[in-house]
Amino acid sequence: MSRDRKEERTGFQESAPYHPDYDLQTDFVMVYGIDESMTERIKQWKEKGYIVHLMTGVAWGNYNSYLDGEVDGIPHWDEAQMGRHQQMILHGDQPVIPYMVPTLSFGRYLAEHIRIAVDAGVEAIHLEEPEFWVNGGYSEAFKREWQLYYKELWIPPHASPDAQYRASKLKAYLYTRVLDRLCAEMKDYALQRYGRVLRFYVPTHSLINYTQWRIVSPQSQLVELASIDGYIAQIWTGTSRTPNVYEGVRKERTFETAYLEYGVMQELVRGTDRRMWFLHDPIEDNPNYTWADYKQNYLKTVVASLLHPGVAHYEVAPWPRRIFQGTYPAEEGAGKENIPADYATTLLQVMHTLGNLDQNVIEIDQIPLQVGVLIADSAMFQRMKPDPEAPHPGKYDGTDPEGFQQEGDTELLDFSPFYGLALPLLKYGIPVRPLLLDHVRRYPGYLSPYHVLVLSYEFIKPEYPDIHYVLAQWVQDGGALIYVGDDSDPYHAIRAWWNLEQQDGKKKFGTKYHSPREHLFEQLGLKKMKSGIEIVGKGGVAWLNEHPADLTLSTAGANRLRQAVQDLIGMLNQPAMQWVSRSYFKIKRGPYIIAAALDESVSDEPLSIPGPVVDLFDAKLAVLNQVVMKPGEQALLYDIESGRPAAGGISLIAASSRIEALSESATGFQFVARGPARLQAAARLYSKEKPVSAQYFVQGKAAAASWEWDPDSQTVLIQYEHGNENRTEVHVRWSS
Repeated sequence: MSRDRKEERTGFQESAPYHPDYDLQTDFVMVYGIDESMTERIKQWKEKGYIVHLMTGVAWGNYNSYLDGEVDGIPHWDEAQMGRHQQMILHGDQPVIPYMVPTLSFGRYLAEHIRIAVDAGVEAIHLEEPEFWVNGGYSEAFKREWQLYYKELWIPPHASPDAQYRASKLKAYLYTRVLDRLCAEMKDYALQRYGRVLRFYVPTHSLINYTQWRIVSPQSQLVELASIDGYIAQIWTGTSRTPNVYEGVRKERTFETAYLEYGVMQELVRGTDRRMWFLHDPIEDNPNYTWADYKQNYLKTVVASLLHPGVAHYEVAPWPRRIFQGTYPAEEGAGKENIPADYATTLLQVMHTLGNLDQNVIEIDQIPLQVGVLIADSAMFQRMKPDPEAPHPGKYDGTDPEGFQQEGDTELLDFSPFYGLALPLLKYGIPVRPLLLDHVRRYPGYLSPYHVLVLSYEFIKPEYPDIHYVLAQWVQDGGALIYVGDDSDPYHAIRAWWNLEQQDGKKKFGTKYHSPREHLFEQLGLKKMKSGIEIVGKGGVAWLNEHPADLTLSTAGANRLRQAVQDLIGMLNQPAMQWVSRSYFKIKRGPYIIAAALDESVSDEPLSIPGPVVDLFDAKLAVLNQVVMKPGEQALLYDIESGRPAAGGISLIAASSRIEALSESATGFQFVARGPARLQAAARLYSKEKPVSAQYFVQGKAAAASWEWDPDSQTVLIQYEHGNENRTEVHVRWSS
């Protein structure tokens, strides 16, 4: 597992100065926040051997000097995002930290502060969370931007579906503009001043989560910016535990939601040269759960991410200080407690394993049916009910679900039109991938890996008509398209290309196609189709003439979608299109086995995985001859036989430390372990002989290390403690 930090496979973000208690020993660290201590914090982490990046919010932050006019003598409070009733949309209220309208002036302010970080020698900048809330769009700054962009006076977003859609498109454009200008300017500055190629990344929630939480962000538009080098997929327990509805039951489905979220973020960069890091968080922004709850959901997100092998770089934690120094409710409800020792060890084992996941992929069992569910940036543009008199729910950020349900609209938060298309297939073991409709026109052959596409325009809209020419050709060439929709969405009537006609030299809307589906079906030669199945060239189309949200309401609804897929691929009778339902997901990446047993699936039978394997979620890295997983459980395992080095000798399997200088002699072996101070740690290694003793040394002082020998697997578990200075030497002897 020894590797060069320059590979930047793992990293974390932290706003506090360096401290040995949360020195995770990843490859890079993102120093968070622009303030007077930034330069010193950058220096501290550099001195500890880290590659140092800077992360700061592009939508919010401690930017009150700008808001108060201290920077240029002009107050900028009119650039705060405002709701319908002229209330500021806040990220924090002590001090008051509003979300910002990303004006050109605000971009210049950010550039001047980022310049200081460039001067301090950071190698990359992360501009976090370009977020504009759906219930915003009422500030004076936004009204000015509307007039410049649309060349008309501002219209209140709640006035009509068209006004809401146009407001959201403008919100996405404004963040695209500020990011492009800011990144290009700072790249030019770094190259001219220091001869250094500065990199820019955008940490962003998934398109699925932003849509569900009712936030607008550029998302796939950013891949068109040459100044952006990649992304962090900000997916964690807090986003993935947002409840959804399946077969009439509304509840948290953390694994399934995370699987879809990581999937759409892998799709964001598929076929490009952009870097993607997948984020995990062992806790979350809501501080009211127990450590047991955090752990259960954290492991679900880890496994969900690893089932997408197109990404092998990870942000292993945001805010490690709050993990290893924070306290959270105890199980018995009596006060708060620090992280349990076993959970801390497990976390570190997972974090260091993540740095070794750049492996060849071996799919277990047969090649599955490749199914894509199409989603688009436009999903974020229609997340307000079109009734001007309807309640205007506030922002939802995952920290107060009960409060939002009381004052908002639970049905709106469920995002059922999307989950109605994805969950019925995912729950039956079909590896559904959310595909980006906007990519269809960006990348030739984008759809070619997929056998089946599921599409509905009841919650997304195609921005350009040429998308339909690509879809029609894909069907003609043998694809199976499942269309779900009844043309009932009020957003079909917005001013858009599908309902625009030129009459007497003037634009007239609402006269050509009632919905974009009609244009798509015209390209498919199905203008008169009402529902059912039609063969088109070598492929075919199945149309469920109902709203996709209805598919979530009952088992019968989910079955209608599953049956439509089976009926269409059965009619096409192509060898590659085989429906195989199962109650699990399982892949192998090198020696690592990643598995999830599904609940609410085709069977309640447990998933059995033969050993010998090492359980990487176990604090003692147990060797198991068999793993039996109940529905709803996940596993990350190391296959001992396939991972065994051909030449024999000492080799690391897993550890809760960064292992360096592993060496073998005639009498034993030794290594250096680095990790957070004073935490209990473990390592399991292949060893040709049974040890007779083990010691670890911290600052020259020796202590006995505990060890367990497993003769069948010829592996040894060593348990020791990280030292106060994050460095421990471990010596193991197998002969005197």
